[in-house]
Amino acid sequence: MYNNVLVPVAFEAGRDAHEALEIAQAIRENGGKITVLHVLEHLPDYAREVLPENHIEDAREIVTKKLEPLSDGIENIEIVVIEGHSARAILDYAQKHTKDCIVITGHRPGMQDLFLGSTASRVVRHAQCAVHVVR
Repeated sequence: MYNNVLVPVAFEAGRDAHEALEIAQAIRENGGKITVLHVLEHLPDYAREVLPENHIEDAREIVTKKLEPLSDGIENIEIVVIEGHSARAILDYAQKHTKDCIVITGHRPGMQDLFLGSTASRVVRHAQCAVHVVR
């Protein structure tokens, strides 16, 4: 059982955050905490120049509102939205906030993953805590 579980959530087709949250609830200790994390990918500088100054804050607010229904009825859950490169940001956040386990959704690996690797596979390879992958 884990006391501090991290559930990274992406808005990609085929990713089921509900199942990941069910697993997180099942494996956490009584009174344990679940953190739902979404990473806003970095934009290139040329794209940032044409966006309003507060575009990150606006995006963070929109994403938080989209994630709030996931937390309905779950005790001791927190929603966090950060900016960065997905795998690295997840790993850094997990280490900095001493997470015991990461429950992450993955997809069936394809040819592109052999060369580049998916976020889930990078997290599995480099996490310093337990990782549970949901397919």
